[in-house]
Amino acid sequence: MSSSMSRTLKIGIIGYGPFAQFLAKIMMKQGHIISATSRSDYSHICSQLGLTFFTEIEPFMDADHDVILICTSILSLSKVLKSLPIHRLKKPILFAEVLSVKEHPKDLLLQVLPEDFDVLCTHPMFGPESGKDGWKDLPFVYDKVRIRDEEICSRFLQIFKDEGCRMVEMSCEEHDKLAARSQFLTHTVGRVLSEMEIESTSMDTKGFQKLLQLKESTMKNSFDLYSGLFVHNRFAKQELKNLELALQTVKQKLLERMDDALEDQKDS
Repeated sequence: MSSSMSRTLKIGIIGYGPFAQFLAKIMMKQGHIISATSRSDYSHICSQLGLTFFTEIEPFMDADHDVILICTSILSLSKVLKSLPIHRLKKPILFAEVLSVKEHPKDLLLQVLPEDFDVLCTHPMFGPESGKDGWKDLPFVYDKVRIRDEEICSRFLQIFKDEGCRMVEMSCEEHDKLAARSQFLTHTVGRVLSEMEIESTSMDTKGFQKLLQLKESTMKNSFDLYSGLFVHNRFAKQELKNLELALQTVKQKLLERMDDALEDQKDS
């Protein structure tokens, strides 16, 4: 590995919930220096892992990071970014984010950051559950929105390459279009099943067991995450309409078949 690829990064994480903690453990294992700040107090968890936790944003911004990684919720992103004291940063650095939508953070970062700051939008398509046994072959989507310091950007991406991720470079728009059909649709079906309160029975088929697994895995995610996938992905609204139309189409076909069966009974 070249020297530019092997240099330790100082990474500051904003928003230190379960997903950020999951990422930080791997980054620290690789030898990177991690610090974090968050609305909630994670100082005890951070001290156990051996990383610095800042309760106030000002000293966090003064800490001379190479990368600031945004791990907030989708819904709180705008408020968080607009409250950052960017002027306290000593030099232009790379801002990266790992949200489940891409156009929304891209637009906000370009709006909030000075033009000489780099912007990298990413989406690890896995989490603490699906990535608990390693990240090998799991997709990592990224878009180099505005990159001048290729060395820092490459080293950050190398974190995920070194863990075996399948690296997928894709525009933020294309990501959101595909994610609306895959991720948002999956979450929607899982939440519909939860609203129906489906439960295991003594005669479950394998297909029904998969539906139960979908319901359970979906409900491990907060409604804030799910609503963020809808509110801040402009393609999700159409996918919800498509789902409603498809359900109506299937229902209509069933009713037509029932009418045909009743006609057959009359004729017999």
